[in-house]
Amino acid sequence: MLQPYIPVMLVTAFVIVNAILMLGLSHIFSSYRRTPTKIAPYESGIPVLGHARERFSVKFYLVAMLFIVFDIEAVFMIPWAAAYQQMHQLRGVLFVEMLVFVVILVVGYVYIWKRGALQWD
Repeated sequence: MLQPYIPVMLVTAFVIVNAILMLGLSHIFSSYRRTPTKIAPYESGIPVLGHARERFSVKFYLVAMLFIVFDIEAVFMIPWAAAYQQMHQLRGVLFVEMLVFVVILVVGYVYIWKRGALQWD
């Protein structure tokens, strides 16, 4: 009864043993020495400016929201186009769904535009 699951169990066991073995060997053979250069935070090759707990400006959050709006747009429109092409009987519903989605995106875009997130200082 368990015979069909033996290959899956063997692969799972191999993966677990392999992961433990690689982590253990890298820990044993590593020559990790803490130096000031290694423990310093790295940010694009630029020395750290300011404190990590300082407040971010609202502009940072507006740019992040802009990225999310356009990222979700791209992720949603590609599968929608494939479904729209394949489902002939639901084309009206799919078209209305995309119109609602695009209207929501336009509202987000106009909000970000009016708040000045698209202007670089």
